[in-house]
Amino acid sequence: MKFSSRIESCSLSPIRKFRPYMVAAEAKGRKVLHLNIGQPDVETPTAFFDAIHDFREKVLEYAPSPGVEVFVEAVRKYYEKLGISLADEDILATYGGSEALQIIFSCILEEGDEVLVPEPYYPNYDTFVKVTGAVIKPVPTDPEHGYRFATREQIEPYITDRTRAILMTNPGNPTGVVLSREETRTMADIAKEHDLFLISDEVYRELVYDGQSLSSMLEFEDAAENVVVVDSVSKRFSATGSRVGVIVSRNRELMDHAMKICQGRLCAATLDQIGAAAMYNSLSDDYYDTIRAEYRRRRDAVVEGLGKIPGVQFRVPEGAFYLMATLPVDDAEKLQYFLLEEFEDHGQTVMYAPGEGFYATPGKGRNEIRIAYVTNPDELRRSVELLGLGIAAYNAKREG
Repeated sequence: MKFSSRIESCSLSPIRKFRPYMVAAEAKGRKVLHLNIGQPDVETPTAFFDAIHDFREKVLEYAPSPGVEVFVEAVRKYYEKLGISLADEDILATYGGSEALQIIFSCILEEGDEVLVPEPYYPNYDTFVKVTGAVIKPVPTDPEHGYRFATREQIEPYITDRTRAILMTNPGNPTGVVLSREETRTMADIAKEHDLFLISDEVYRELVYDGQSLSSMLEFEDAAENVVVVDSVSKRFSATGSRVGVIVSRNRELMDHAMKICQGRLCAATLDQIGAAAMYNSLSDDYYDTIRAEYRRRRDAVVEGLGKIPGVQFRVPEGAFYLMATLPVDDAEKLQYFLLEEFEDHGQTVMYAPGEGFYATPGKGRNEIRIAYVTNPDELRRSVELLGLGIAAYNAKREG
């Protein structure tokens, strides 16, 4: 049978595709420690569960396509605390940030269009863009310069008559880069001057360290027609299974088109929106301070451990909860198979996300990995220790 050439051009997620090998390793009695997926073990705020438990309607009805009123209002007030004034019409509830991206791309892209994305980048961007018939055009970055990209010299040479948007993550996944105010201003100016959409994935906004400040591209009201923000409760509240996100934009025409898709898929889940609204409405700045401090502890544990492994190179991340590292191996994907199929230390082994899948440029990232530092510091230290032992065993086997 024939399948879409667009879906056939897509790849499996480098973050999730090793699950069958993990299952096989566990069947052999090994414990697999996880550095591969952004699934925090921080407890979801009880306000989420309490709100759902207290739901007393006799019928679980469709939610309004734009979102449940209490959720949309909660999101609007959240941005108001950041100094950003929005109307309810500037917010659309979605099934997580992933659906927000899919809707945006469906509205603005067609066959042969291009989206500029600094690489390395979140691999699922590739799938969401390709199924529209468009392509990602990577903007190269490098660890030597901290994976930074927000300059005219780096962005403008890649803009063509087929470019429709620039997509960026701030704070960055997988690099942990946090853009400065000057850099975000530059990105807004480039988008305005070249009449491009600037899609800003800001799901890690609260997770900034070492004195970095919170920011949003929505601050630039002069770029209101260009800026589209993707946001979500998944990482902010450690509620990845709730699948509640938003599209936020003051571009009325875009939001009107997006509404067609929102109505076509009917609505995001009613109960999850109610639970998400409760988290937004009940949690104070102290909550964000607490989780920020916890993830900083986790980051520091990983950084300390990686520093003990000979030949590993990395930059200390400024935000989010990811880190890209270059390993002293020929191929990080081969190493991952080795770790899951052949290696163990005291009945344990480790998973990560091989780096090649975070690049569009062929051959890049082959000996890189992305680490998600989302478990407790002791487990992270052990995970990194296993990585170091596994690298030594893998290289000894190759050289032997």
